[in-house]
Amino acid sequence: MQEERYQTDKARFIERAESLGAKVIFYSSGNNELVQLQQFERMLEEGCNVIVLQPVNTDTAGALVRLANQKGVKVVGYDALLMNGPLDIMVMQDSWQVGKLQGDAMVRWFQEKRGKVEGNVALIMGQPNDSNAKAMSQGVLEAIQANPGLKLIAQLSHVDWSPDLARETAANLLLKHKNQVDAFVCNNSGLASGVIAALDAEGLADAAKVFVAGSDADLKNIQYVAQGKQTVEIWKKIDPLAFTAADIAVQIAKNPDRPLVDIAKGVSETDTRFAMINNGFMDVPTVITPVVLITRDNIDNTLIAEKIFTREQVYGQVNQ
Repeated sequence: MQEERYQTDKARFIERAESLGAKVIFYSSGNNELVQLQQFERMLEEGCNVIVLQPVNTDTAGALVRLANQKGVKVVGYDALLMNGPLDIMVMQDSWQVGKLQGDAMVRWFQEKRGKVEGNVALIMGQPNDSNAKAMSQGVLEAIQANPGLKLIAQLSHVDWSPDLARETAANLLLKHKNQVDAFVCNNSGLASGVIAALDAEGLADAAKVFVAGSDADLKNIQYVAQGKQTVEIWKKIDPLAFTAADIAVQIAKNPDRPLVDIAKGVSETDTRFAMINNGFMDVPTVITPVVLITRDNIDNTLIAEKIFTREQVYGQVNQ
C-alpha cells in the first residue's frame, strides 16, 4: 500500500463491492509474509465467504489457498499470479505486455536518440521471486535479446519494491559505469522514481540523455514524463482490474456452486480478455485487463481525457 496506485485499487474495489451488497474486510500486510498469513487466518475466522488475495510471496501463497479451501472459502487472486499452488480464479493485468511495451519503447528511443540500438541497459526489478516482476521483466529481456547491440549490465531485484533501494542501485551503477548507463527499465513507478532521483543527482534526469521506463502511472512519474525527466510509463487501468475482481468475488459468494470459468467469462469488463493460465500447478481461469503506454505526447488524450489526473495535477498551473 506504499504505492499510490494501490490506494486507488483499494478504494475502487471497496466502492464496487459495496455497491453490489458486499461487506468488505480489508487488511494490508506491509509486504510481510507472516503478517499476511495471520491476516488471512483472521479473515477465515471472521467468516469471509470469498477472499481476494494479492500475495506477498507468489511462490508460497498456495498454502493460504489450501487453508481457505479446507473451510469451503474460494480465493480470487489479484494482480500478482500465485504460482505452483491451487487458485480458484485470477484477475490480473497483462504483465508480460507491460514489459513488451517498455522494451519496444526503449528500442525506439535508441533508434531516435542514438541512431542505432546500442548501449547499456539496467533492469530494475521488484520483489525477489515475485511472479509479476518476472513476467514484466520477461517482455523487456526479449527486447534486449532481439537487439544484440544492447548490453544488459544489471538485472537486480529490490525487496519491498523499495524506491530507496532502487535509487541506491542506480547510483552504484552510474558510479561503476562512469555515468554511461543508457537505459533503466523499472518494474513499477516507485522504482523508476528512485532511479530518477539518482539520475537527478548527476544531472542526467533527462529523457533525451537516459531512457527511463516505469509502470503503474503514479502521478509523480507522469509529472516526470511531462517534464521530460522520464521517458515512458505504463498505465495499468485500475477500474477494470478492481471492478472485475469485486464482481467476481460477489458472484462467487452469491453463487458458490456456479462453475468458476462461467463466472470469470460472465463478468468481464470492456477491454478485458479471458484465458486459462497455467501457474505451474494448474490451469487457472483468468481475466486479463489492459495496459497502455504513456508518453509525453499522449498524456492529455489518455490519463487526462479519462479523468485519472487533471491538467493542473500533471502540469501545475502553467498553461499548456
